[in-house]
Amino acid sequence: MDKAIITVVGKDQVGIIGRVCTFLADRKVNILDISQTIVQGYFNMMMIVDISALDIPFGQLADELDVLGRDTIGVEIRCQKEEIFNSMHRI
Repeated sequence: MDKAIITVVGKDQVGIIGRVCTFLADRKVNILDISQTIVQGYFNMMMIVDISALDIPFGQLADELDVLGRDTIGVEIRCQKEEIFNSMHRI
């Protein structure tokens, strides 16, 4: 299984999860685990996703998520392959 980590951070508003999940489903990305919280009006979500059936190049997915977050929703969305994420966060 090929996994990626997606993080979403920004001011809370209606529809963030719905827009991100719809975007991922349209590209055949399966959500394996999701955690979200709101702290004093700020939304924070982390997703572990399966990108094995992804129908576009991974770099394009990451770029499109960045644009979706910045230009459409008004949040910051980052997407990294699991092995890169783990390497960056190893103690």
